[in-house]
Amino acid sequence: MPERRLRGRVTALLAASTLAVFGFTGTSEAASHNRPCHNGYVGLTYDDGPSATTGELLAALRANRLRATFFNQGNHTLEQPDLVRAELRAGMWVGNHTYSHPHLTQIGEPAAFQEIASTQWALRDVTGREPTLFRPPYGETDDQVRADEDRIGLLEVLWTVDSRDWAGASAEEIAAAAHTLQPGGIILMHDWPPATIEAVPLIAKDLAERGLCPGRIAYTPNDIPYGDQVFHAQAVRP
Repeated sequence: MPERRLRGRVTALLAASTLAVFGFTGTSEAASHNRPCHNGYVGLTYDDGPSATTGELLAALRANRLRATFFNQGNHTLEQPDLVRAELRAGMWVGNHTYSHPHLTQIGEPAAFQEIASTQWALRDVTGREPTLFRPPYGETDDQVRADEDRIGLLEVLWTVDSRDWAGASAEEIAAAAHTLQPGGIILMHDWPPATIEAVPLIAKDLAERGLCPGRIAYTPNDIPYGDQVFHAQAVRP
């Protein structure tokens, strides 16, 4: 019996080797394309919340099985803490977006640092978690802002695609912008425009068709272009 088993194993190994030589393996290209995230991950982000429509946006994201990063303001967090907690319960990630959305590069120090630090405290008090991601309002940053981020221990997150929902883009236009996302890329959206909520199922359908999934945002040593500067964040597997 042991000898028969051994002969069987040898035969199986020889057969597998023969199939591999001719390109027939158990992990075929067709099989890999059946995986929903075979082309990687992208970062869906929503700024300026929480707002009066955050609940609707969360419902749309959950209905379409999407996860996103919400960059919340400190003042809005203190006004509607339950919505920030709802974001976490829905499986979203929460980041810092300053207290009152100023032009950080124009207000000087220590005001810029206080805008970031006070929001960090507010989000930590509301969620019990220390945010690790930061998005400067308007994407405006400089060496001093980055020094403030480093002092607090935050990763600066800009974007590779602007949905222009803030400028009145339609749901179809927002989805078209999302269609240009490449693996690792990050799209800027906001949680208050009605069209942004309407775009959620369109974005979900497009990502599924392209083998992409929403991911969390993490540090990368690679330079990610942003205008005439770079940042170091990309979307990765949750």
